Amino acid sequence: MVEGEIDDVDRAILYALQEDARNMSSGDITERTDTSDSTVRKRIQRLESDGVIKGYSANVDYQKSGYPLQMLLYCTASIVERGDLIPDILEIDGVVSVQELVTGEQNLLVTAVGESDSDITPVAQALLDMGLTVADEVLVRTHETTPFGKFNSNTHTGDDS
Repeated sequence: MVEGEIDDVDRAILYALQEDARNMSSGDITERTDTSDSTVRKRIQRLESDGVIKGYSANVDYQKSGYPLQMLLYCTASIVERGDLIPDILEIDGVVSVQELVTGEQNLLVTAVGESDSDITPVAQALLDMGLTVADEVLVRTHETTPFGKFNSNTHTGDDS
């Protein structure tokens, strides 16, 4: 296999970890991939060192944890600066994620959580103070995720030859 290339075993590992990384043992993944435990562990280490797996985190239900407001703030930054601003934006109290968008006028999507509007307003003000334009604010009711289906070896239909 060429270094950095993702094959069906890697896809199955990624799918399993996306399903439930906390409770998915290498033995569980071994059964799914029909490989050895050491192969699975080595593959996970390679995927981590290659930056394919960027880390492991808890999927928090902010509403149930006392922060019922989840706000998406669509911002505009200069194209030259937008990527450099991300670490500073992540330092703003209440911000939980930033996405760099490459199409459209709004080129940063900031997600913030809080107990009330008074928690979200300072986030928007901090973004403005950084020189960003806050073009739109959207209140989120729910946010659900699922593992990426193309990583599931049962549904993968690509040609691996």
